[in-house]
Amino acid sequence: MTDYYEFSIPELVRLLGTRFKDYRMRSHMTQRDVAEQSGLTVNTIHKFENGLVPNMSLSTFLLLLKAIGCINDIDELMPELPESAYLVKDDGRKAQRIRHSANKNDIQ
Repeated sequence: MTDYYEFSIPELVRLLGTRFKDYRMRSHMTQRDVAEQSGLTVNTIHKFENGLVPNMSLSTFLLLLKAIGCINDIDELMPELPESAYLVKDDGRKAQRIRHSANKNDIQ
């Protein structure tokens, strides 16, 4: 299994671009087809697929996933988690954020 922590962000974007191209081609779509579906330019798609984009916004990437019919694969990337007892307060409300309390024993 690949350890993606070893990759820089631009390397991960290049990897995703290469994989996206494979998915696009297996969907029998041209870059122009994807551009029309996503509202992006053919140039943007070309640069992404060929590793010429050092970063890409999440919104743009989601548009590309929608265009090739892979948006539902987000559930595989980050599946919804069951409720956590850790995140439920004593009064039954769900915690909105995590706060670490200062404990006298923790301060040195």
